[in-house]
Amino acid sequence: MEKADIGLIGLGVMGQNLALNLAGKGWKVAVWNRTVPGKEEHIVDNFIAKRAQGKSIVGTQTLEEFVDALKTPKVVFLMVQAGSAVDEMTGRLLPLLHKGDIIIDGGNSNFEDTERRVKELYEKGMYFVGCGISGGEEGALHGASVMPGGAQEAWPFIQPMLKSIAARAEDGSPCCEWVGPGGAGHYVKMVHNGIEYGDMELIAETYYALKNLLALKNEQMADVFERWNQGRLKSYLIEITAAILRHKECGGGYLIDSILDAAGQKGTGRWSVINSLQLNTPLDVIAEAVFARNLSAEKSLRVLMAKHYMHVENHPVYNYQDTVAALEATLYAARLVGYAQGFALMRTASDTYKWNLNLSSIALLWRAGCIIRSAFLNDIAEAYHRAPGLSHMLLDRHFGLEVAEALPVWKKSVSIMLKEGLAVPVFSAALNYFLGLTTHHSQANMIQAMRDYFGAHTFERVDSPRGEFFHEQWQEKK
Repeated sequence: MEKADIGLIGLGVMGQNLALNLAGKGWKVAVWNRTVPGKEEHIVDNFIAKRAQGKSIVGTQTLEEFVDALKTPKVVFLMVQAGSAVDEMTGRLLPLLHKGDIIIDGGNSNFEDTERRVKELYEKGMYFVGCGISGGEEGALHGASVMPGGAQEAWPFIQPMLKSIAARAEDGSPCCEWVGPGGAGHYVKMVHNGIEYGDMELIAETYYALKNLLALKNEQMADVFERWNQGRLKSYLIEITAAILRHKECGGGYLIDSILDAAGQKGTGRWSVINSLQLNTPLDVIAEAVFARNLSAEKSLRVLMAKHYMHVENHPVYNYQDTVAALEATLYAARLVGYAQGFALMRTASDTYKWNLNLSSIALLWRAGCIIRSAFLNDIAEAYHRAPGLSHMLLDRHFGLEVAEALPVWKKSVSIMLKEGLAVPVFSAALNYFLGLTTHHSQANMIQAMRDYFGAHTFERVDSPRGEFFHEQWQEKK
């Protein structure tokens, strides 16, 4: 029997959809799934008998049978839970594989784990690839944004397969390209998810402002988001926000009004924030988005505190057209800041970890298939293409003009929302970051003076070269 081009382990919905996508593009796929009595039984047989029936997908019952069903070099695609499960599965596969064989991890693994696994497999003459995949279940089936990195020796063998299952941008190019060595692929996916956290919170804060400042109904808000999705805010998340606002339950009520305001998270946003602290790179938008989810989960405490500190509602009257236009500009500017921070973090990581990331190429990877796909990613790609060494995205002339134009209403909108008692942490964080970024003389001289006063931490002087440090005897010696 003809051997399979690729093997896939882990038949959750994502794994099944990727297998179907690969088979639909002409690749022969072998599949295997663990058996857990009472929890995961007959997974392979059910998949082959139902969704995979008649397709070029071969079910296997043991790991040995699975590996034996693959062509050489053997390519194994892991779609298992990130963490110890990847190490466990890799450990079970290694005795069955040979030099030159390839393992691809398609889960949301921590990039540091991927760095380690790449090195471990190199020592055995095998190749490990950490592959970020964005697009959810639909993307896995119909085309996702695919971000592979790790052992570049594997790329010639897996490139045709991965590019075939990737989403296509409007120009027809696949949203899949080699990202870099080590954990670069999973790192870029981590930052993607961090930007996603910020984007989602900004949209949620906009929804909250429309609802509370203008007292708009769900259908009216859906109209606003649909209109915005025809312009510079065009993106997948804006599109689905309109759909969510219109969605009704069987009983006729709007589902959004029945969803508890307690947001969950899986950890990639938090990883981005932790790494930004390690690299001394501001990531205010994503950090506040993570903290906002943490606070939302404290539902019982928030109910208690709301009773203890009752807000006085003034029910102000704001002009509809002016407020909607101001919120559009504010959302656009704040989203740009979120993306700019994400790209600044990737630039710092690229220098720190010696990855040589192509930021223009990364922006192109996100144009289709992924959750944060948006119209201005083409502009971001063009900015980094024009100036690959661009130190900050907002130094690009196009974005500079856009933000400068939005700034007056951006400041006014945030002040109004805060004045009316609306918690908008990410809108505020984006504005504060921008104001701090564009401040020539900041308050940090006072911080450094205090540090030197109590701890002799020294300081630099404005009238001396950078890198020359001083200490002051602030108090007379007794």
